[in-house]
Formats: sequence, structure tokens, C-alpha cells
Amino acid sequence: MPAEKITLSGKQETFLITLYAKAMESRMPDSLLKDEFAANTIRRIDYDFAKLNVLHDPMIGLALRAKIFDDWTREFIDHTPVATVLHLGCGLDSRVFRLEPPTSVRWFDVDFPKVIELRRRLYPERDGCHLIGASVTDPDWLRDVPADQPAMVIAEGLLPYLRKHEVLRLLDTLTESFPSGELAFDGYSRLGVSLLRLAPPVRATGASLHWGIDDPRELERQVPKLKLVKELTGLDPTQIARMSWPTRLTICLYQSVPAFRRLGRFLLYRF
Repeated sequence: MPAEKITLSGKQETFLITLYAKAMESRMPDSLLKDEFAANTIRRIDYDFAKLNVLHDPMIGLALRAKIFDDWTREFIDHTPVATVLHLGCGLDSRVFRLEPPTSVRWFDVDFPKVIELRRRLYPERDGCHLIGASVTDPDWLRDVPADQPAMVIAEGLLPYLRKHEVLRLLDTLTESFPSGELAFDGYSRLGVSLLRLAPPVRATGASLHWGIDDPRELERQVPKLKLVKELTGLDPTQIARMSWPTRLTICLYQSVPAFRRLGRFLLYRF
């Protein structure tokens, strides 16, 4: 079978950063994520992953981020088994296969049309999983999603690429559309977004980053139905121990300074 040639660029290309990181972390003997779909998929893609310059420590960090969102999604499904999951900016993430949700869950993977076309060619169909090819900032895509069940909304590695008005409009629309639910995303402070722009993998794609959030409570005022449930600013010590000593030292120093501690964190809201 010929390899799939990638012709995407900019923010449509950034999903390859996380795909490659998860694939390579899953090949490590002490892997946290164990994502066999990612590991197998990169073998079927014609792309120079070396240009992304994704190093060992970020691989572990991105796998840890995925695991946190996996766990939050699994917890939501466990206590709300009849539900809808919206995986926004899904890229080639295999979360639906990692979690294997019950048939009572409607799952929607949403991303740009070209990304969804690629996903259809690389991943098998799964009962209960629906693919939507659209920009998340286009309000029309929600017309294809029944709004009669509680919803888990996952926006992993997505919101910083949107502008403030796009983020607020998206979250306001989602919270107004469903009777209840939860929202999980990685929130970077404004300083964190500025530093993220300098990351070699982001620079390699030419993608632009915009939205940052300094105070998670700020979003409660901007989108009144959202209520903050969890804010994780620290990383699992077991996973930090897998990283190089310079990274471990940097993380330790960052954790001692409040402004640095909130450069990047994982946020869970309820609505």
C-alpha cells in the first residue's frame, strides 16, 4: 500500500506534531500512552517528521497531556454513559480507539476537511464514531450533531490557534447547544503562548498562535455557563522522572514561580 503524502501546511499541519510524539512515546519501553494506532500510522505517512524536531522530553509531555484528557473523558463516560463526545481538532489522534466507549456514546471527531479525508483513509470505521470535516469556527458543523444528550468536549492542542473572539463564540455556542457537559483543554497563559510560538515544531509548520488565558476564572465571566472544576499546573512526578535532567530542573524551577507555573496547564470546566 503506497504511503499517504501530506500536503497540508500551517495549523492544519500541526496535528503531525502530536501524532509523531505519541507514536514515538508509545515505542518507548516505559510508555505511558501505548498508542499502537499512532505508532502504526506514522509508518503509512509520507512526511519528513525530522523537520518537526520533536525531541524526547516533549514526546513524554504530549503523551502525558493525551493521557490526562483520556482519563477525564473516561471518567465523564463512566458517570454519564449516555452521552455525546466532541473531539475538536482531532487530527489523527486515536482517542476513540484507546477508550473504546460503549455503544450508548455518540462520538464525533471534528477537523478540517482535508484532515478528515486523511483520517478516513488511515483509520478503520468504528460504530458510533462520526467524522465531520469542517473548521470548528464554522458554526454550521454543529447542525450534524444531535444536542439531546450531555456532552464531553475535548479541545486538546486547539484553542491557542484560534483568536479570542473565535474561542469565546465557539464555547458560548457549545454551552448553549447541549443540556449539560464538560469541557477539557490545555490553557496557556499569554506568556506561555508567546513562548510556544518559539517552539521548533510550531515554527516548522508556520502555524500562528493567538489565544491565551492567564486566569481560568476569567473564562467563567466570559462564558457564563462554564464553571471551573479542575486546574492542573503540575506534572506527574513519574513522567517527569523519565525526562532529561535539564528538563527536570527547568520544571522544578518553573513550579516555584507562580507566573511560570501557569505558562501551561490542563483545565476542566463543567456547564
